[in-house]
Amino acid sequence: MRTKEIFMNHIGERGLQMQYIDLRSDTVTVPTEEMREAMYKAEVGDDVYGEDPTVRKLEEMAAEMLGKEAAMLVTSGTQGNQVSIMTHTHPGEEIIVEENCHIITYEVGGVGYLAGVQTKALKSNKGVLNPADVEKAIRPKDIHYPVTSLICLENTHNRAGGTVTPIEIMKEIYEIAQKHNIPVHLDGARIFNAATYLKVDVREIAKYADSVMFCLSKGLCAPIGSVVVGTKDFIEKARKYRKMLGGGMRQAGFIAAAGIVALEKMTKRLQEDHDNARFLAEGLKNIPGINLDLETVQTNIVMTDISKTGMTGKEFALKLKEQGILINGGNDFAVRFVTHYYISKKDIEKTLDAIEKIVRQF
Repeated sequence: MRTKEIFMNHIGERGLQMQYIDLRSDTVTVPTEEMREAMYKAEVGDDVYGEDPTVRKLEEMAAEMLGKEAAMLVTSGTQGNQVSIMTHTHPGEEIIVEENCHIITYEVGGVGYLAGVQTKALKSNKGVLNPADVEKAIRPKDIHYPVTSLICLENTHNRAGGTVTPIEIMKEIYEIAQKHNIPVHLDGARIFNAATYLKVDVREIAKYADSVMFCLSKGLCAPIGSVVVGTKDFIEKARKYRKMLGGGMRQAGFIAAAGIVALEKMTKRLQEDHDNARFLAEGLKNIPGINLDLETVQTNIVMTDISKTGMTGKEFALKLKEQGILINGGNDFAVRFVTHYYISKKDIEKTLDAIEKIVRQF
């Protein structure tokens, strides 16, 4: 079994054999036993023909949960965002985004290459856009200017450290968009984390966007897939772009089966990940040389600055790997930790002990 190839040394609290305490991302999670069983028993058909009953069930469930008319299973969050942008816009137009959002940072320039649009990137306060800045960025009618055709938000915001945009801000931006007849797309890869932090039903966030993409494979343990929700007309049009980008899958019910379990079960336990992230952040705050802003630790991501240790993020990551702990670190001094279903409080304690020992050497 693939699981045994990846997780080999000690038994984790979730019953899997873990080689490392893996804090690189919540994308490293593997399917739960319940998901594996559901995948094994899934009733399937050809989804391009609309004949996969398990995919249809997942899409109906997703649309209902987020309060939208329809939904579409896609292979990834990136594909979901790009298909949504292509559906909302026309080449030569402009979209408003936050300057460090996933759409322009981690999606390989897709908005320019695929949708043929340019971006108006706005500064934010820890990932949260100022509605006044959004309205100011909307292009007036002028022969020299591109048409502003879409506003994109990200909630939670990845690079800001999993920060959450408050409902009031979502609402204000949405009302501005409606006033100017501009749709809003929400990159809600971790929208269930946002809903958990805000202690609201996920619909309360989704209702302030015309389309929403959310991931099944970030923190919810599904092995593959994301979902886009919106109006029936929007989803019908988006299916053609999904097909264009190679997202027309056949017996995709095996994937959808895990996604159904993710929505039914895994969305309800995310507070545990948030609590573990907070525990980690408070512990890191007490270690000399580790700097972080506790105000940004709202969900399951912890961003730190280790410049005072004299190590780069890459060097720090290599030191931790020797201790059986995986993190993301590059050539600068930023280091990210992400908690998830397979990280326990005991794992956090071991991580803090290892970091303290490493820092003490420098």
